Amino acid sequence: MPVALVTGARRGIGRAIALALAARGYDLVINDLVRDAAAEETLAALIAAGVRAAFVPGDIAAEEGHAALADAAWAAFGGLDALVNNAGVSVAKRGDMLEESVADIDRVLGINLRGPWLLTAEIARRWVAEPPREGRAIAFVTSANAFMASPDRASYAVSKSALSMVAKLFALRLAPHGIPVHEIRPGVIATDMTAVAKERYDRRIADGLSPIARWGQPEDVGRAVAMLVAGEIPFTTGDAFHVDGGLHLQRL
Repeated sequence: MPVALVTGARRGIGRAIALALAARGYDLVINDLVRDAAAEETLAALIAAGVRAAFVPGDIAAEEGHAALADAAWAAFGGLDALVNNAGVSVAKRGDMLEESVADIDRVLGINLRGPWLLTAEIARRWVAEPPREGRAIAFVTSANAFMASPDRASYAVSKSALSMVAKLFALRLAPHGIPVHEIRPGVIATDMTAVAKERYDRRIADGLSPIARWGQPEDVGRAVAMLVAGEIPFTTGDAFHVDGGLHLQRL
């Protein structure tokens, strides 16, 4: 069975991605900061789905831990076929970008941009050094903020727009090795991250924020990621796949 590593997978979108990959027959290595009750729930759900599952703790912002994370992912089930860069954080508190602190900027960019960039490079180097094999793939979960500006969480928007370019760069670098790279851009998804702005988004969705007038669910993102990683659209790499209810469509 193929094996996938999903970062930030103990709950929310990461959990939904892991379960969607399990439904396609992937064994899962899930990564997050801590193995808590939420992580145990995810592991139990994966095992109930009939696949093997392992938890590997680690902070993707700590580049010195990337080699150990990759080693653990390879060792869990004897190889690795897919990497899904899902882990991410938003600003500590939404507010005026003129007041955003250096510490907050560094934290968000470290987790959302530098971490997945360097972790992907660590894993890609190993794949390139191995004999070619079909079925390998990389996915980056970015955001509608990859192209939509939100001044109340500036560092988050910057991190996701830059990560979109990182996905394109890896797509170009790894295409000769038969490794597709996909970007998935969630819109307004019901998670802990968006819960702090629930009333605001409830109003905006009711007022027509997106053509499909509802909150997105983690499972919407999970199915899209799994479809791409599993190679169901084989003649594509480096593209951005919007899972946002049509939020990205320009209207006149």
